[in-house]
Amino acid sequence: MDRLPGLAAELVRRRVAVIATSGGPAPAFAAKAATTTIPIVFVAGEDPVKLGLVASLARPGGNLTGVNLVISELTAKRLGLLRELVPGAARVAVLVNPANTANAETTLRDVEPAARAMGLQIQILKASTSREIEAAFATFVRERPDALFVANDAFLTSRRVQLVHLATRHAVPASYTVRDFAEVGGLMSYGVNITDALRQVGVYAGRILKDTKPADLPVVQSSKFELVINTVTARMLGLEVPATLLARADEVIE
Repeated sequence: MDRLPGLAAELVRRRVAVIATSGGPAPAFAAKAATTTIPIVFVAGEDPVKLGLVASLARPGGNLTGVNLVISELTAKRLGLLRELVPGAARVAVLVNPANTANAETTLRDVEPAARAMGLQIQILKASTSREIEAAFATFVRERPDALFVANDAFLTSRRVQLVHLATRHAVPASYTVRDFAEVGGLMSYGVNITDALRQVGVYAGRILKDTKPADLPVVQSSKFELVINTVTARMLGLEVPATLLARADEVIE
């Protein structure tokens, strides 16, 4: 994360025509700090107006526009789905990446009141390296939480195979933000369709290359969400997926 300002500055020195960012607000802020003239198309997990990236959703102003994944608004929903799948859960571990400060703070801000409303206790685990992920899971042996809630984070997504393997090895039911986890054996994912969001980034970059100004392109609010359940993993964990949950799933991996 600390390399982002330098990487953004390098793109500015190369005089690129457009900068596209993903992986949360940090890359967008790095690009914004590096240039006020090169157009920037971002992907942000929460309201970019509250974050200070743009002036408004309809009229962004300046040189930035992009896509709001509305991930923070889905936190309570995802926690509720996990509780529905594991109805006996009382303690839930929440894994965040402390190096991605904005994402980690947003996750904790949203998950804590949602957990209280459901009568759940939460335990915060932090990991920003592969070794720290292993250390976080080592605490499961001692603490034995009933379930795991993995925060939205680009680094954690990049370590999805490791995370899914460890969750299975420690027999911890886990919920993730994107389908990439469920596809490699994760129990359940609920969140925005990332492919659709990144396609929109490409569409906006193309329009900017054809001389449309970022200020004239309203920020897009993601509207495609998907619930993916891996029933193979559920059986391995000894869980019976409720029929009501299966009926709502966009995809069931068998």
